[in-house]
Parts: sequence; structure tokens; C-alpha cells
Amino acid sequence: MGGAGKSSMDKISLNGDRMETDNDDEFSGDDEEEMTAVDIIHDLGEPFLRDFTRKAATAFFENYGLISHQINSFNDFIKHGIQDTFDSFEELKIEPGYDPSRKTEAGWRCARVRFEKVTLDRPQFWAGEKLAESGKTYLNLLPRHARLQNTTYSARMKVTVFFQVYTERMVSSDKFKTGKSQHLIEEVLREERKEVMVGRMPIMVKSEQCWMCNAEKDCDFDLGGYFIVKGAEKTFIAQEQLSMNRLWISNSQGWTITYRSEWKRKRLYIKLSGNYLFEEIKGVEQVLTVYFLSTEIPLWILFFALGVKSDREVVDLIDFGHEDSRVLNVLIASIYEADDKCDGFRKVGRSLAYLNNNIKDSKFPPPESIEECLDKYLFPTLKGGNKLKARFLAYMVKCLLEVYTGRRKSDSKDDFKNKRVEMAGELLKRELKVQILNARKYMMKAIQRDLYADRELRDVEHYLDASIITNGLSRAFSTGAWSHPFKPERISGVVATLRRQNPLQTVSDMRKMRQQVNYTGKVGDARYPHPSHWGKACFLSTPDGENCGLVKNLAATGLVTTSISEPLDEELLDCGMMRVVNDTSTSLHGKVKVFLNGDWVGICEDSLSFVTKLRNKRRQKEIPPEVEIKRDVHYGEVRLHSDAGRILRPLLVVENLKKIKTLKGSSFTFVNLLDEGIIELIGAEEEEDCCTAWSIRYILREEGSKKPVKYTHCELDMSFLLGLSCGIIPFANHDHAKRILFESEKHSQQAIGYSTTNPNIRVDTLSHQLFYPQKPLFRTVISDCLGTLGVPAGIKGTIPKPEYFNGQNAIVAVNVHHGYNQEDSLVMNRASLERGMFRTEHIRSYKADVENKESLEKKKKPEDSVKFGKIPSKIGRVDSLDDDGLPFVGANLQSGDIVIGRCAESGADHSIKLKHTERGMVQKVVLSANDDGKNFAVVSLRQVRSPCLGDKFASMHGQKGVLGYLESQENFVFTRQGIVPDIVINPHAFPSRQTPGQLLEAALGKGIACGGPVKYATPFSSPSVDDITNQLHRLGFSRWGNERVYDGRTGKAVESLIFIGPTFYQRLIHMAEDKVKFRNTGPVHPLTRQPVTDRKRYGGIKFGEMERDCLIAHGASANLYERLFTLSDSSRMHICQKCKRSANVIQRAVAGGKKIRGPYCRFCESADDIVRVDVPYGAKLLCQELFSMGISLKFETKIR
Repeated sequence: MGGAGKSSMDKISLNGDRMETDNDDEFSGDDEEEMTAVDIIHDLGEPFLRDFTRKAATAFFENYGLISHQINSFNDFIKHGIQDTFDSFEELKIEPGYDPSRKTEAGWRCARVRFEKVTLDRPQFWAGEKLAESGKTYLNLLPRHARLQNTTYSARMKVTVFFQVYTERMVSSDKFKTGKSQHLIEEVLREERKEVMVGRMPIMVKSEQCWMCNAEKDCDFDLGGYFIVKGAEKTFIAQEQLSMNRLWISNSQGWTITYRSEWKRKRLYIKLSGNYLFEEIKGVEQVLTVYFLSTEIPLWILFFALGVKSDREVVDLIDFGHEDSRVLNVLIASIYEADDKCDGFRKVGRSLAYLNNNIKDSKFPPPESIEECLDKYLFPTLKGGNKLKARFLAYMVKCLLEVYTGRRKSDSKDDFKNKRVEMAGELLKRELKVQILNARKYMMKAIQRDLYADRELRDVEHYLDASIITNGLSRAFSTGAWSHPFKPERISGVVATLRRQNPLQTVSDMRKMRQQVNYTGKVGDARYPHPSHWGKACFLSTPDGENCGLVKNLAATGLVTTSISEPLDEELLDCGMMRVVNDTSTSLHGKVKVFLNGDWVGICEDSLSFVTKLRNKRRQKEIPPEVEIKRDVHYGEVRLHSDAGRILRPLLVVENLKKIKTLKGSSFTFVNLLDEGIIELIGAEEEEDCCTAWSIRYILREEGSKKPVKYTHCELDMSFLLGLSCGIIPFANHDHAKRILFESEKHSQQAIGYSTTNPNIRVDTLSHQLFYPQKPLFRTVISDCLGTLGVPAGIKGTIPKPEYFNGQNAIVAVNVHHGYNQEDSLVMNRASLERGMFRTEHIRSYKADVENKESLEKKKKPEDSVKFGKIPSKIGRVDSLDDDGLPFVGANLQSGDIVIGRCAESGADHSIKLKHTERGMVQKVVLSANDDGKNFAVVSLRQVRSPCLGDKFASMHGQKGVLGYLESQENFVFTRQGIVPDIVINPHAFPSRQTPGQLLEAALGKGIACGGPVKYATPFSSPSVDDITNQLHRLGFSRWGNERVYDGRTGKAVESLIFIGPTFYQRLIHMAEDKVKFRNTGPVHPLTRQPVTDRKRYGGIKFGEMERDCLIAHGASANLYERLFTLSDSSRMHICQKCKRSANVIQRAVAGGKKIRGPYCRFCESADDIVRVDVPYGAKLLCQELFSMGISLKFETKIR
């Protein structure tokens, strides 16, 4: 790093290690300066640099991890966001109801409330009265406690509240001094400043407020980044929003330029619209109009209201810089419009008065004066007076005119440089603001009632209801309905329940991004990949269906920034920036404008020198590395960004690769690489200035070319352009994109693995575990970089990350096996399954709650109270229950058994019964209590499942299939070495699916299993086909992986060669035992008498229109009659053949005084000529319903 005054050898601390770096002065010699970047890279060598990039990527993941964006955003919210949210609320002044009957001589009492310092405790819970007596009022609440007790992992939030009560009265004053004969004074009656609890804030696991931040892990796979709300794990889905506090140019509804702000009153936009008042002036068609504070204002009037003195000054401020008659016509028309709207607006004060009158006549006029409105609402982030705001307004006009004349492009809504990603901090700040507003409204009404003289004011904690914020945040997390950024409504898709099928699914859920659109139909280009997504969002990991392209995943090395609180003004001035003068007469023609987060902060003469110095400061850690620097030569601007929500990615700086030589020591951290300038974080806007090589070999390729490309940056690895679930797929660049999408979004996240290492202290509703999970034979760069460094016994180098691969290595043969593997079905080796291949454990938990003693004492009817217990039950068997109503551990429960016994004092049975498809052995029984005053029990049933016919499997290339046949090992084909395949897949699965990557994986896996050196299958940098075939040939196999096999049935050699090799296969959660549905007769709907639909309710199988068409096409009329009538809702009714109406079965009197019961037609008043017909009950019900409406149906009948 060596700056001036430092020694030639600096020592830098590296997490406890020391690394020595030589000073930059070493490279100050003439010979070293002549060396180009390509020469330096050539000297270092491609293998050395490739190894360095992997070490740098490993250091990146060690420093940032995979979900640091979630945790960093929440930590920033805890440090600054909560306090900023409370500070955004002004002092609350409360006046009484002014009831004349309650007025006293002392006058009306008023109150003033103000929120001050906010503190947030660590998660704790009340210990109870018994422990409170011993001094332990609160105990530490850990995440595992919140899961087991179905409570919210939250901490108490306290705020210092300033509360003042005063009266107002008029007193006389010296009019000569004050200008008023009377003035209002306040007499303080009561004043206090007290720390009050305002609610509980959910705490993110592994954040700085969490007890598990630096403690031992409960689960080795748990990375944190989620919340626990009422026992359920919730995570935020990052929301893509357009950037605020910046200019936005569009042509969707006419040419407009908008100054966007979170507050509606602070927005301003200029529109280039048609005006027909000046049709007599040739060429004058459009004028510039400003829309501000719900008011339409001519542009020229606003300029003069801001202090501009002449039309020439306005034109000079705009400084269009090009001769264009269209622009001249627009400006002339705008002057004419201003003259027409306000005659004499150039006179002092006339334009300001016109502005004041228009704003006061608007629908929602602000209470402030016009001067305060201009200061508070017009460009509020620009501090420097109205003339500086006039300059910024002129810059907006110039941008709009440049777009209008084709010299500038409109802004794209899909470009990441115009977007910001809202993470946990921004989303919580938004929701907390809504809940504080609700609490303030309730507090104001409560205090207002007690301000009358006949009532006594209590302490402020009695008015500030803490449950409003606590319940409001909990409700938002539970329902997923989050507050809208700028509308009084709620949106969905912000909070999601964290899925725990396997660790890869868990991490992928926390790396998702979502773009909110008005509707899920056609949304233009929002669904398509944009060039700015390169390296920041994965272009393959997106769900299929209505959310395709709207829900994205972060790329492997994508980082989301938090807000930088350090001021950058001094550093910018040191680099040559000059502040903007606060006048309208000084010309800035030819000067380069400097913007920081959308605000005009200064100008500079030489943008190249300014940007170069600024980037050197960033590489020398004088300014934060997250600051984004963009030099726009075409528009004469330098744009800097230090706000939150930008997506950055690390790139190698080519000119600083020479510093790799200076790194001493075996280990280094990513922070040191940033400090040395070897790597820097690049954003979407700055990347437009970069020329990035895809890998080191592309830089070396330019060494002998005639026109070499001068690369400024280089990728760490091309696979980092993909998301996590795509980057670990072997040979992903060889497969069809649709298959990679299926694997990354469906199969890899539905694969059964080992989700957690702490299943004993979890009570998940449904979980699966693979008995013998394996690592794949191949390796990828991402899995290596995510792994752990170390040299354990027998393993050299890095241990790849194992938990992101959920499956087993199976010997797969590509062959047709007696027709049993048609249409994606698989044939498996029965002996392999009996040895434990793909054997899984299925655990389902059942929960029931009862009220505790305190709740029972408050109940008016104790006979309605429910408790756990064992009673003889009519709904199921209770043989496995103990006296407390819970089964013993190890009990074997079958369908129809009672799993949790509950009964009321009145004797009513409230037990939980297993459905007819559920069974298992009791693994654990948990008794606990929650915050709602209820005790609950959880019983977990375990079931071991071996693969059976109909279970679903998939490779890592989107080749899914179901198990179609289990073949005995002795009947399978076998190779010369005696190897018998575990799976046989049909060769027809490959040509149409276009997945040669699976064949390459099998060929590479065969070479790795035999000790070959080629092991990596990283996307975009995988070995060539020749390298794989040569490795097989050196090991004594056929180059293309084919082998001579022998038929196990006959013992003869099969004529054709069979492709066989190890392939990584995954067992998915879709199993036949969970899907199988059968029934003869069963429950029917009470109204229609048709079978119910739910499988768990023993419902019927759906037979729809398309199934009906199939039977009609086959001519199977008897089968159709049975399916749609006999087994559904067969019924009988009576028809009168005379009037052709339905007859009813009634009891009637006949001659002789007897009463008989039978069919009788009330229309014909006869029992003759009545026939009985078979009809569906739905038709009979329709006839009766129409008859109730006065509509009678007639039926034509024929005797069979």
C-alpha cells in the first residue's frame, strides 16, 4: 500500500495472521513502468493466476458469505434505521376536544409529546412470578426456544418520551416593541421525560442483536438471516424499486422528467406538452410546464420565483449548447405561456405571489408559507438557497430537451443502475413507520380525553400502547401483507416462509429478489434478462409460470450495499471538485457536473483527472470501497453513489495484478485485497466504463493480436455469473437453458438431503432426511470456494461444500430395458435399494393446544375447557396413548389411531386422529407453552421409506423420471469388471431434451472414480470433450464411455455397446405413497351427494371433461356410465307420463279411510302412469331448485 512517509515494508493484520506487503515504490523504476499489464500477467502465468482467483473467491465468501446482504441490512437498521424512523415524526401537539361545558377558569389544557432516543434490548422473555421473586425477572430467549414454544424471537424496544402539559393564555405586550398588543404564552403544568416500552421488534437470527451471533451453532448448515415469528421461520424477499431522489426521464405519456422522492409533496416533474393558445405562431406546438404541489405552473414563472432576474439568465442556466430550432420554439412558447398566465411576472414579487395563490387554491394546500414550501418541498436535499435550486431546475430542463431532440436516451425501468433493492432494513423501516403512526393516533385520542379539567392525567406509558407495534409487526410477518412504499395499501410477496427441504433451498430462498408489477400478465420487458443483470442477478434461476422473470436470484458474488454514513465532501474537494456557486449569473458552460446520490454537489474542470484520483482514493481505502464512481463523458457528468440497495460484484483490477507478487504469507483476506486495489467492487453504472475480460486467458490472447483490447478488469470466474443453484450444476453450459432452470428452481430444491443437524430440537411440520447423502465425484469452483480450507486426514486442499448436493452417486446405464423405462421412467436395481440406496426418513409432526390454568380461571363456562387426556373415543383407537393423552415414544401408529387425546369437562372428544393415508412410529413428544396462554403438544411420527414404484428422481441436468420397474440384480446387464448398473435410463431422453451435460458428467465421473486428474465440471470453464475422452482412454476405457456388457438372463454378450458411468442422482419429495389415491365408496357432499375432493378426507378421484372425452372416443359407454353415474351420485325420481313433470312420494288418504305412501302427481292429482327413472342427484337437485323459483321442468321418458 505504501504511501508517502511509510516504510518500504508494511505489516497488515489478517484475522490474527500477519501478511507482508512491499511498498509501491518498488515499481517506480523505468523498466517496471514500461511493462504492460499483459506482460505482467504473462510472467505470473495462467495457472498461478487461476489459483489466485480461486483463493480470492474463497476469501470473498469467507468475508461476506451467502446471506450477508440480509444480515448487514438488518444491522444497519438496528444502528441507524430505528432511530431515524422515530426521528422522522415531528413533535405531536394535542389539543382538547373544546367541549364548552368543561371549560374552567384556568383555560384549556394542551399536551406535547416527542420521541427521542431509542434503545433495543436483546431477546428475552419474562421468567414468571416464581423466578421473579429470586431476582431473575427476564431470561435469555434463544432461537431454539422460540421454535419450540411457537413464540416470536423478538426484543423489547424502548424510547425516551418527552411529555409536557401546558395551558395557553393571552397577555398584553408593548405594541411599540413587538408590533402586537397581545401575544400568546404557555404555562407549563407538567413535564417529564421517561423511557417507555413501545413494543417488541422481531430479531434476525445471527444478527448483532441475536444471542447466536458469536455463539456455537445449533445447526452447522444454519447461516441465519431469517426471523422466527410465532414459531415459523420467515425471510424477506428483496424488493426491486426504482431509485428515489434522482431524475427520471420517460416518454410513456409524453416527454416528462421527474424528480422522484419518497414523499409525494416533494416530487416535481416537468412535462413537454402541447399548447393550442399560440397556434398563430408558426412552429410553436409544445411548452414546458412544471407540476409541483398538485399545481400546474408555467416554467418561466417558477424560474423568476426562485430569483432569476431575466430571460437571458434562464436561457444561460439551461445552457443547451446546440443550435436547434425545435428547442428555440419550445422556449419561446414557454415564455408566451408565462406572459399569458401572469402578466408582469418579471416584476419583483409578482411571480412569487402567483405561485402562492395557485398553491393555496389547490386541493390539498400546505399550511406553510410559499417561502417555506420552496425550501421544504422543492428539491429538499439541495442545501444552498433558491438560486442553486434554479440551477438544478435548469439542468432538468436541459435533460428533457436533450431527450426530446434525440441527444439523450430515456431511462429504462429494467436497468439495474436505475433500481435499488430494498432489503430487511428498508422494509422494516417502512412497516415500523406505519405501526408508529397507528400508535400515535391511539395515544393522541387517549390523551385528548384526559385533557379536560375534570379528568386526571396519568403517566405517558398508560397512553402509549405497546401491543399496537408488537401485534402490527407480527401480523405483517405472519400474513405477508406488507405496507406499500408510497400508497396506503398492502402488497404481497415481501415475506415468505423459509423452506427447509434442504440447505440449498434455504439459502436460495434468502437470495431471491422480486419485482412488483401492477399485474402478472404481460408486463413488457420486465420479464426479460437485461444486460445490467450480468454478474448481479442469475439469468437462469427464475420460476416458471406467472412469476417467470419477475422473481430473480442474486448471482453467486452479488452484494447488496447498505447506506454509507461517512461524508464524502472533503475527499471530493481534495480530488479537484468545486462547489456550485449560489447565483444565477455565473456561467458553468464547459464544466463537468458532479452528482452524489442524485444531488448536484459540485463541478470540476477535468473529469478524467477527478475520477482517476477518486478511484485511487477508493483503492487506497480513503473512501469506502462500496462507493460507485461513474464518468459520463457524453453528458459531461460524474455520478457518485453511496446509497443502499445497489448490487455490486468483485472484479480483478488488471493494472494492479502486479501487486500479487508483494503478497507474502499463505493466507490473506478479502479486505486486504480491496485495500491493495487488486480487487474492487463494481456496480451496474460504473461497469459501463469498464472493459472486463471473461478470464485470464482472454487477456493473454490479446498479447499477439494486431489491435489488442485494453482490459481494465477481469472476472474471478465465469461461473459466478450464475446463481448458487445454477453454478453447482456440472457442465451447465452444455445443457438447454430450460433444463438448467428446471434443475435450479425445482429439482435441486425438492431433492431430499439432510436439511438440519439439529432435528432433535426442531418440530417441523414435515421433513425428509436421506440416510446416506454423498458428495458428487465432480467438483465446481463455487462448491470449492464455499468449502472450508484445511488438510484433514486423507484429503488435500479444500473440502467442497457438501450440504448443497443432495443425492447419491449411482451407476447409470443408457439402455432400453425390456420396455420398462419408456417415457422418462427408470429401472432400478432392487439389490441396490435393499442395500440402502436412496432410503429416506419421513417425519411429520402433529400439534394440538389446550388452555393453561390462568386462561381456564378467566373462563365463564369451565365445562367447555379442553385438556389433554385419554378417554374411550368413538372416532379412533386409543391403544397407544398414555393416561396424559399422548403416545409413548416408539409407539407404532396406523391410520385411524388417535395421535393426541383431548377431551372437555363435558365429555366431548376433541382428539387428533391420523388420516387414512398417514402412519408411522412416534419419534418424539414435546410439551410446551406459547405467549397466547395455551399449552400445546407436538407428536412427531417417523417413517422409513425405500424407493417404490412411482417415486420421482432427477439428475442434475433436469432429467426427471419416475421409478417404473425394480429389476433383480441377477437379471441386469453387467460389465467385464462385474459392475451392475443401479439405474437404467432410456436413450431417447437425451436428443429432444438437449442435455449432453449428463453424458459428460458420467464420462468425467468414470475417470475420477478410476483416479483421473481431471475433476472439475465448472460451467463455462469446464474441461473440453477431448480432455475427458483422453482421460478415459488413458485409464483403459473406450474414449466415448461405451462398454461391452453381458445379459444377466442369458449370460451372452450384448451386441451393442452400452454407455455406462457414475451420475449424481437426487430423490425428490414427490413419492407415490403421498400421491396414491383410491376409493370405492366413501364420504359425499351433503348438498350434492357427490364424492368430496380432498385426498385426506378419503375423497374421490376427479374425472373431468377430458377423461370423459377419452372414454367416448374409445366407445366405452358402460365404463363411462359407471364412472359418471353409478360411482358418483346415482339417484332415483318419479315422473308422471301424463304431464311429464316430477311426482313426489307422499303419504295420502284413499277410499276406506286408509293412508298409503307412494308416488303421486300433484298436477294431475293421480297416481297412475308414474314411472321411476334413474338420474344423477345433481339433476334432481337442479329440478327442485328451479321449481322453488317458479320454473317447472318436463321430462321425456322411454321404457327400456
